[in-house]
Amino acid sequence: MPEYVAELLEAIHEATPALRGMGEERSRVRPGPGKWCPREIIGHLIDSASNNHQRFVRAQFQDDLVFSGYEQDAWVSVQRYRDAPWEELIALWYNFNLHIARIMQLVPKDERDRPRARHNLDELAWKPVPRDEPATLDYFMNDYVAHLKHHLTQIGIRPD
Repeated sequence: MPEYVAELLEAIHEATPALRGMGEERSRVRPGPGKWCPREIIGHLIDSASNNHQRFVRAQFQDDLVFSGYEQDAWVSVQRYRDAPWEELIALWYNFNLHIARIMQLVPKDERDRPRARHNLDELAWKPVPRDEPATLDYFMNDYVAHLKHHLTQIGIRPD
């Protein structure tokens, strides 16, 4: 099992009780103007899971790592995560990431490690890969986990 799969599982198992303990009101508090509250951050992570789930599956049937992006702020705004039931957001985030961890485990190592000359991870990845350098699905999946952990840290949860 890739190390990032274990990290993802550990992060979601550790974060879930902390998120539940945050409570309804605190989960709606924005840390500053133009900043997302914890509900909106978890909503963004649900959107990230939704988009990356498809990317991780599709990557196994194509020779490149070129995927559509999405307008993160607009997605959070349109879905009004700040008004969504906190327990429902936590459950969706938790279960979606369990599913993603399962998908990550199922991808054969040679498929994860296959270099792809054509990609747009310079636009999509949290830590971009220059367009003129090859990228791997393994890198992209690891980047997904790092991105998730980064946002949990913003909420005050320090997954390790």
